[in-house]
Amino acid sequence: MPVVSIIVPCYNEQNRIRFLLDAIYSQTYPRTEMEVLISDGHSTDNTREVIADFQASHPDLSIVVLDNDARTIPAALNRALEAAQGEFIIRLDAHSGPYPDYVEKGIAALQAGKAENVGGVWEIRPGADTWIAKSIATAAAHPLGVGDALYRHATEAAYVDTVPFGTFRSNLIEKIGKFDENLLSNEDYEFNTRIRQTGGRIWLDPQLRSVYFARATLTALAQQYFRYGFWKYQMLKRYPGSLRWRQALPPLFVASLFLLFLVGLLMPGFAWLIIFEIVLYFGILTVVGLALAVRQPFFFIGFPLAVSVMHIAWGSGFLKSIIFGAR
Repeated sequence: MPVVSIIVPCYNEQNRIRFLLDAIYSQTYPRTEMEVLISDGHSTDNTREVIADFQASHPDLSIVVLDNDARTIPAALNRALEAAQGEFIIRLDAHSGPYPDYVEKGIAALQAGKAENVGGVWEIRPGADTWIAKSIATAAAHPLGVGDALYRHATEAAYVDTVPFGTFRSNLIEKIGKFDENLLSNEDYEFNTRIRQTGGRIWLDPQLRSVYFARATLTALAQQYFRYGFWKYQMLKRYPGSLRWRQALPPLFVASLFLLFLVGLLMPGFAWLIIFEIVLYFGILTVVGLALAVRQPFFFIGFPLAVSVMHIAWGSGFLKSIIFGAR
């Protein structure tokens, strides 16, 4: 069987890295044909100690830790790609854990000629055992929070514009190049855009599943989505044709709030416009939250909070990127 190189960017993941390693070790694909390349940005916690303990107790799985001096995700991926020996590459994340058949099914899909990059669906779990963490995980998998990002909620296999945790042949790098180290986020989307621009296809199969742990707090969620929005615009400057409606709505929403606020200051008689927009927006979120509260009562409050943070942070990051550029 062909050798598979699993590449993982990592930084300060002492609480999650063991979950990932256990998931890789449990794969149905032969361990002797897998290598795990963890590109670590000089973690300051016990991440490396956890990895070393796992290596000592699981010597039948090849695990290599690489230094990622740049401490960015695309640089981490590229350092791992440069060291990879496999015919196939699987990109995972230290916040994740693939189902036991992830590697086997991904390789099978590639060998069947389905696409140049194959990925699956995230099963999003809370980053902590708190009501807000559970609300964030629900929002991160709901169409109202993420639009048509099918890898978060798809039930049907389809050709798509991007997938996370893709599986591809190593020789694809010779054709399209490595991950763009000038983009500190959206590196997967940009990578998949280049695949499609060279005639390749991206295949999403819900049978390929992986666990992904969402952010545990609203502050961490806001930071994550602000970064997503900021770097999305930088990517769109290069590939304007890749813009999707789900990406345009948050910055339009944030811009409209700002403009209506200014209108209300200059012409107090029109202040009702921003009030109307806010009431309408949170009214929709609250209705959905109320429906979700049948499962967990705290979703009535937590879901609107999480979705609004995602939208406003993403839109604000996008607008800041337009105004100030990448600095």
